Amino acid sequence: MNHLTVGQRAPLSNLAIDDSAPITLKFTRQSPIEMDISCFALDAAGKLVNDDYMVFYNQPASPCGQIKLTHYESQPTANKGIQAEFEVNLSKLATNIDSLFFVLSADTPLNQIQSLEIGIWQQSQKVQVEYQAAGFAQQQASMLMQLYRKSDVWRVSNVAQGFNGGLAAIVQHFGGEVEDGSSQAVEATTTPVQTKPSLEKVMLEKAPKLVNLAKKATISLEKRQLQQLTAKVALVLDATGSMNRQYKQGRVQEVVNRLLPLAVSFDDDQALDCWTFGEHCSYLGEVGLNNYTDFIDTVQGGWRKWELGARTNNEAGVMKAVTDFYKKDGLDVPVYVLFISDGGVRDTRGITDIMIRAAKLPIFWQFVGLGGRSYGILKKLDDMTGRLLDNCSFFELDDLDDVSEEALYENMLEEFPSWLKEAREIGLIAK
Repeated sequence: MNHLTVGQRAPLSNLAIDDSAPITLKFTRQSPIEMDISCFALDAAGKLVNDDYMVFYNQPASPCGQIKLTHYESQPTANKGIQAEFEVNLSKLATNIDSLFFVLSADTPLNQIQSLEIGIWQQSQKVQVEYQAAGFAQQQASMLMQLYRKSDVWRVSNVAQGFNGGLAAIVQHFGGEVEDGSSQAVEATTTPVQTKPSLEKVMLEKAPKLVNLAKKATISLEKRQLQQLTAKVALVLDATGSMNRQYKQGRVQEVVNRLLPLAVSFDDDQALDCWTFGEHCSYLGEVGLNNYTDFIDTVQGGWRKWELGARTNNEAGVMKAVTDFYKKDGLDVPVYVLFISDGGVRDTRGITDIMIRAAKLPIFWQFVGLGGRSYGILKKLDDMTGRLLDNCSFFELDDLDDVSEEALYENMLEEFPSWLKEAREIGLIAK
């Protein structure tokens, strides 16, 4: 069974849930106060499809019949008990339904609730989410969990976001109608119930070998106030012939290990996307906490067997592939790309053209020269004119062992925050 921490998001398929079959959400509470649990079906703009698509005790099914409140107990209880069960058939929802938001509300502050658990079931329990009184503060409503569609894939997010004003304010926030004179129909402001779990805690639970790296990455993240940032993380690996020594000595695997804590901190799937290139490029898939060990020696048969054509430089080809990948994915959050090369860079014009076009996208490129020379245009991109904004940085290392992990994270994150600030100011990414 999977435990989702606050702020964590994941595709349902990663949690052994088949989104083509019905699922059940069970809400178990121990509470001395009366509380309500509702489900809102929202469109792509985050608005209620219509008032009939708010499913709660007084309206227990959506018009399409694919969202049902099958069990409900409204009275408070001194013992743990199931308050609500929703049955949802995601695959049969209309295409204009983009997400389902499950919301908790009460007439008094939610921090009086002793505990609340959400279980997602499909034959057996697949997901467990837990909340305690201390997490609810003084709000009278909380957006607990969201099931949402992204790139035709259904995902789940443990949002856990408090909401001032109670249920009526949430209804208004989602575009629903509230009766005139409602004491709760006020302007709503959202405040986080809890922050993301600490990176160190996540690593301790899922990848204890990386705890020391997580501690050092956290220092750099906190220094730049990036702990709560949501972003995609990508890694591009030079696999040309001159890189063989770096692969044989485990240097490239070490790059994967050192980048992973940033991916876990930033990314909703706690993973990074990985590409490699020679004459051709190849997408190696996601690197996460369950497969990072020996990734370089095992994925697609290991680095020696990657089908890249001649092991010659074609940086422009992989840069275009990365850009196209994220454009297709939707670019709803910023993307941080770490690009590793040992030099021998060619196709200066192709690289320049791609970087000028990519500057209009929410993608930041951090180039790292590793143990080589002749970095060419990669060293000059920082000063390149003709871009909407400076979307890249470069630093070089003779040897990965020559720099401390702390210094490496400092270099990796040095210019990223300023790019984020500028990108927000011009509307390239949401504020």
